[in-house]
Amino acid sequence: MKALLLLMLALTGAAHAADPPRIVAYVPNWIDLPAFIPKIDFEKLTHVNIAFENPINDAGDLSFTPSNTLVIEAAKKHRVKVLLSIGGGSASSDPALLQRYATLLDAQHRGSFVTKLCSLLIKHRFDGLDVDLEGPAITADYAPFIAELSTALQPHKLLLTAALSHGYGGDKIPTETLRKFHFINLMAYDASGPWNPDQPGQHSSLAFAQQCVEYWIGRHIPATSLNLGVPFYGYGFGAAFHKSGYPYHEILAKFRDAANSDQTGDTIFYNGPATLKAKVNLIQKLNLGGIMIWSLDGDATGEASLLRVLHTKLHAKP
Repeated sequence: MKALLLLMLALTGAAHAADPPRIVAYVPNWIDLPAFIPKIDFEKLTHVNIAFENPINDAGDLSFTPSNTLVIEAAKKHRVKVLLSIGGGSASSDPALLQRYATLLDAQHRGSFVTKLCSLLIKHRFDGLDVDLEGPAITADYAPFIAELSTALQPHKLLLTAALSHGYGGDKIPTETLRKFHFINLMAYDASGPWNPDQPGQHSSLAFAQQCVEYWIGRHIPATSLNLGVPFYGYGFGAAFHKSGYPYHEILAKFRDAANSDQTGDTIFYNGPATLKAKVNLIQKLNLGGIMIWSLDGDATGEASLLRVLHTKLHAKP
């Protein structure tokens, strides 16, 4: 029965199957952007999400990293849409920022905050807004906030997207709200990590990706509105334990044969080319809208690039 449901709902996107697949890449703005931008292969991307900017006070005034402008200019030069992403993990883990969002999304402050967001997007020539509120940041005020955002952005033809995990707050969001997004980036990773050092394992397996897709299609979201998220990083356990992730390029530099597997050293788990190709097969099988990358700065260069692998596979002739 589940297989039949998946097939029927995936086929709701069949009318759009000829559309080019989306390749959405998050670019963190706390890195050295002037040095990183020349390394971005914009020709292989459709959207760039600059992560993150957030409110700096309870009035809803927003931060803006000056070098964001360099990303915007480069993306537009290559006809790649560029979105501003708000939230992120810190919006859920930082008590002050979490409380600030709770205040700004309530009925009293929501309208003013939406106006400020819209003004910032227009001022800096963004193509839209990506909402990456997760876990405890997704409250009862999330749905009315998205409704007001959608209404405000539509006259300006600005995109409204979201990054969501069904196990970390996404299950709280009404289906009607989910349908207001132009597309949703599925965070199909972080099933394990340094927060559970005694439970080593693959944090973004193909099986986990399929479970994530099945959940959202089961919520009656059109398949073409879903982008499968993939990681350009891994997590270490045992002797390789580290509180943060290992960028893919760092894994390759340290372990020469790492591209031939999803596990290396003692022990780092990640996604190698073979697993990413299998995930593209899943995307194509179910007519998903495309793929999302967190985050582009983790990629290797040249022939070893995971972006290159994804782009080639997505555009290969059947």
